[in-house]
Amino acid sequence: MSEEKLIENEERTSGENNLKGMIFSALFAALISCAAFFHIPLPGGVPIVLQDMLALLSGMLLGPVWGTLAVFVFLILGAIGLPVYSGKAGIQVIISGPTGGFLIGYMLGALAAGLLLRFALNPKKDHAKAKIWILCICSAVLAEVVLFACGLGGFVRVTGKGLDVAVKACVIPFIPGMIIKTTLNVILTGSLRKRVQGMIA
Repeated sequence: MSEEKLIENEERTSGENNLKGMIFSALFAALISCAAFFHIPLPGGVPIVLQDMLALLSGMLLGPVWGTLAVFVFLILGAIGLPVYSGKAGIQVIISGPTGGFLIGYMLGALAAGLLLRFALNPKKDHAKAKIWILCICSAVLAEVVLFACGLGGFVRVTGKGLDVAVKACVIPFIPGMIIKTTLNVILTGSLRKRVQGMIA
């Protein structure tokens, strides 16, 4: 096969993968948005939701580009007023709401998890199963740390309350759910990531 033909095939494959990546991003943006209909309000002002799980999963499965794009689209939809956040919509929720830090944390957590797996688990290479699962766990934990760091920072900034109060309101009530959702993200990523990345990478 000529060099020109090889280049043409590579460009075609790259274009097809980019299209698939955009489709997956749109799908995850829709899933995260639809998850707004499941939320349990808590007295501290930060509800129990499924959106954090799906947002972080997007980064773990789709990678730092397409996964982060999915969450960014979700944030934009809510910022312009569509009812995709758990509760109120609009840019003011991000800027001055007690959950605004968590919304930003969705995107940064997805980005962090996606970057870790992108550099540590090249989808074009074979990896030992133990390595895959260990890195999936590490990426899920990293994503949660970034998410809650952003959430705590935003909560303290908006409410003016101390870090101890923020931890009691924003971390402790969510530990059981966080463990469950993190476990599910690890299982889904370890089982599906190579297949998904093979379509979009």
